[in-house]
Amino acid sequence: MIEEIKKCPLKVRDCGLADYRQILELQHALHQEKQQGDITNTVLIVEHPAVITLGARQSNNKLLIGREELASRHIDVVDIRRGGGTTAHNPGQLVFYPILDLNQMGLGISEYIRALEAIGAELLKTLGVHSIRQKGSPGLWIGGRKIASIGVRAPRLVTSHGMAININNDLSIFDFIVPCGLENVEMTSVLRETGKRNSMNRIKKNLAGILTEYFSTSEK
Repeated sequence: MIEEIKKCPLKVRDCGLADYRQILELQHALHQEKQQGDITNTVLIVEHPAVITLGARQSNNKLLIGREELASRHIDVVDIRRGGGTTAHNPGQLVFYPILDLNQMGLGISEYIRALEAIGAELLKTLGVHSIRQKGSPGLWIGGRKIASIGVRAPRLVTSHGMAININNDLSIFDFIVPCGLENVEMTSVLRETGKRNSMNRIKKNLAGILTEYFSTSEK
């Protein structure tokens, strides 16, 4: 655990399978409320229908087919203002979006990203998967294969966006992008690494427990 994290109340919300744009609007609303001090620290846990998101750094945004063809495959494309490059979400991928006051928690951005990586690695360990960090590329790796991606924003040190971990999802969606702007990166999942399909509901509960352990909650 990252020892320098100050203990704060936390609310964890399971949003089920939800449209990306809908959850993006919810993040924006919660972020504003958190900046105003109206809510406690909150984490949204969710799965998304197929969607590709483009980050704030245009040089890292690389689609390998056109938006019209993606639309014909029922894959939405959304331009957003988080860090990182192009990434993809679909059912069976676990995504979590912390809305946290880093100043209140005594964390800088780099420490926060390390905490997300530690949380993701601990969750993967419960599924029999050993993952590692890779310097200069936020997320988690198994050898040269990427299993989790991170892209965050933190204006006024209040966070939004977060981390996506591939569990049981169809990895072919990544064939349409250059993930995070990194050429020749192979994406992987818990299913691909272990051959085992896991209950997403059980994994969400495990993640909620790990988030509680790291970020310290007094609310459910």
